[in-house]
Amino acid sequence: MTLDVNLPALVAGAVLYMVYGGIYYSILLGKKDQDNVGPVKYVVAVLVAFISSLLVGILVQTTGVSGIAGGALIGGIIGILISLVYLKNALFGLLSKRMFLIAIGDHLVIFTLLGAIYGLFR
Repeated sequence: MTLDVNLPALVAGAVLYMVYGGIYYSILLGKKDQDNVGPVKYVVAVLVAFISSLLVGILVQTTGVSGIAGGALIGGIIGILISLVYLKNALFGLLSKRMFLIAIGDHLVIFTLLGAIYGLFR
């Protein structure tokens, strides 16, 4: 079995991740929560966007789903799993309720969208 992740889907997913994240976090966090942001944070965010896009692509391809709905389902499942980790962390006081809601909202939406993109390209 070879894993040939679709390059246009990989780039489209990574760009969507960056654009969505930029809009989502700038609206929800505002300037005051981002004052101590250095350039390294943005470099890491770009790397995370590409890595996340690649891993979703591998999972969509491995499961064999095709179409937007199938891809969105795989991405949504990933978002739910990540949200469960955030829930556990919030229950133990590692996240405020506000940060918990911001984080799960982000991950549920973006991973569902990433999965949909890969499903569309299959």
